[in-house]
Amino acid sequence: MFTRAIVRKIGKKIVNGLTTANLGLPDYDTALRQHNDYIEALKKCGVTVTVLDPDEQYPDSTFVEDTAIVTERCAVISNPGAPSRNGEIVHMKEVLREFYPQLEQIQFPGTLDGGDVLQVDNHFYIGVSERTNHEGAEQLAAILEKYDYTSTLVPLKDYLHLKTGIAYLGNSDLVVAGEFSEHEVFHEFHKIYVDADEEYAANCIRVNDYVILPQGYEKTAKKISDAGYSLIELPMTEFRKLDGGLSCLSLRF
Repeated sequence: MFTRAIVRKIGKKIVNGLTTANLGLPDYDTALRQHNDYIEALKKCGVTVTVLDPDEQYPDSTFVEDTAIVTERCAVISNPGAPSRNGEIVHMKEVLREFYPQLEQIQFPGTLDGGDVLQVDNHFYIGVSERTNHEGAEQLAAILEKYDYTSTLVPLKDYLHLKTGIAYLGNSDLVVAGEFSEHEVFHEFHKIYVDADEEYAANCIRVNDYVILPQGYEKTAKKISDAGYSLIELPMTEFRKLDGGLSCLSLRF
């Protein structure tokens, strides 16, 4: 059960954020409405939401997930792989001290984005990607071991982040797309397969009694609903333009 979440309001410089999507620039006003809907959805799930002010210094700073890994036992400040985002961790470290008196941190030369970290109960899958290098992944694995968590490193081939193409819903149910559909590391799970034309929907999040899913992906929504989950569907068009998904927009703990 999640009781808290941290989000950061979008700034007007979000239009200058990093992207490989080639879907055009996000519209600020539309993105603002979509982000407000996201906050209300978290509240509907029973979560107390801490809403941080926009940080115009960092266009991508609304994607708070990449700044930290938060668990029941510890919080780890990341070291984002994109140099333009590294300064985002400074304020997040101050924020998280309110909830975690002692913080761990990934150190150079290690880099790590929170979007590459998937928690499955007491085990963590850590993606090794363009943003998370092997050193950063190994550092996180060592930190987690101190708190009696286990982990597995997962080298990525195609996706920007691990959670771009995978989500854990609980009950051994794993939403998978693309390179993770038949990945040997995840063979023991019950898989909910996302079709290639809906792979953006693989980045969904289970928050207590609901699965929050991007709006407009009917096949994936039906599969998750048929598996017994209640859905909240949210428009995410503007965040998709920035390679962002539902998990990226909050730290949930």
